[in-house]
Amino acid sequence: MNVKTLVICLYVMLIYWLSLHVSFLDTLFFPTIGAFSFLFLSRPFTNRELAKVVLGAVVTSLIGLLLVSLYASAITLFINVVIAIWLIRKFKWNAPPIAAIALMPFFSHSPHLWAIPISVTIVLLGLMGVLYVAGLVESKFGQRLELLAGRSKAAGERDIAS
Repeated sequence: MNVKTLVICLYVMLIYWLSLHVSFLDTLFFPTIGAFSFLFLSRPFTNRELAKVVLGAVVTSLIGLLLVSLYASAITLFINVVIAIWLIRKFKWNAPPIAAIALMPFFSHSPHLWAIPISVTIVLLGLMGVLYVAGLVESKFGQRLELLAGRSKAAGERDIAS
């Protein structure tokens, strides 16, 4: 397991713990964090792409909040999904979990629905920050961490020239 994966798992655990133990942070944890975590781990993103993904998640959560506040029904849910998918395609956000974020206001039973867009922003910015720091640690101490984990290459597997 590499540093980024371990750090992300710890981050998701922390967010879950906070949402369970601090009543007004109940909207902080949402299952899509796992999907965003895997997405951010699975391929490299530029800072601009990451910013677009976070912006897309915040925008769709705001739209979902607006629609559920107007009238919580299957019709507004349908409209919400159509708008979210249209925005994802139009702005090439390339992050399917954004569509799930749009649905959060419809399935959240929190009395603090207004906190959903704030929670999405905080959690995703936190995820980006954690990934950035984990990347720095990995690039600076990666070889040493592999040695500590016992994953060093045997003498025959090493490139003698390196």
